[in-house]
Amino acid sequence: MAEHPVDVPASGYLVVRASGAAAARAAILGGTADPESVQLLMRCPVPRAVAESGAKLTFADATLHLLPSERGVVMLTVAAAKLSIPFTELRPLMFRPVEVDAPLRTLFASAVAHVLAAGSRLDPHGLAHHLLGLAELVLRSALRVELDRVDALAARRRAALEYMRAHLGEQSLTADKIAEALYISRRRLYQLFDDGQGASERLKGLRIERAKTLLADPAKAGRGIAEIARDCGFTSAPHFSRTFRRATGRTPREFREQALRG
Repeated sequence: MAEHPVDVPASGYLVVRASGAAAARAAILGGTADPESVQLLMRCPVPRAVAESGAKLTFADATLHLLPSERGVVMLTVAAAKLSIPFTELRPLMFRPVEVDAPLRTLFASAVAHVLAAGSRLDPHGLAHHLLGLAELVLRSALRVELDRVDALAARRRAALEYMRAHLGEQSLTADKIAEALYISRRRLYQLFDDGQGASERLKGLRIERAKTLLADPAKAGRGIAEIARDCGFTSAPHFSRTFRRATGRTPREFREQALRG
């Protein structure tokens, strides 16, 4: 079976991949089969001669491979079944660059350098355990940082949505004002909503949802379309009608009549 193309990590980043026949079948056919092995790729400072020629140490459950085609990129492959971390818990790290802090990078580089320098004179069984332990340390440390980062992003995203909902009626509410209220940059705000919508589209969607709620409420049947438009932060009734129709396929009046009949 052909090797995966190498996902070369930038300096300071780790790439974690699944490999083996089960992982390949799952990638092609879909599914959640656990891989036979897990590969960790990281760029490390290594002697020039070793970097140019490459190096590979292979043991029963671990392989340390310095890729000759990618100077300084080390690939540590370990048997997935030997890791104490279930593969399902590693999914947040898979197949994308994950930033690794300096102390962990230094530790990994030092361990790799020592193994490359003395590996031929060390006990293979003990060295395999050492490499498995190194993989565990890197994966657990990177996973902890990544989960903390994801949790922080989720908390910021919730705060942004709460602020949007609390101020939907303000026509002056913009992405810039939301970012300012949360003490973050506009760029950072847009990173919180990197699902293809963006902050402005998310704000418009929330306004449409509030409008649908108001239009469908029998207690508010006497309120005019222009008044509801203002309550939802739209600058004018025509602008509201155009935006609402693009989003729902119906005018606000048509939506209200159908909702109240139903």
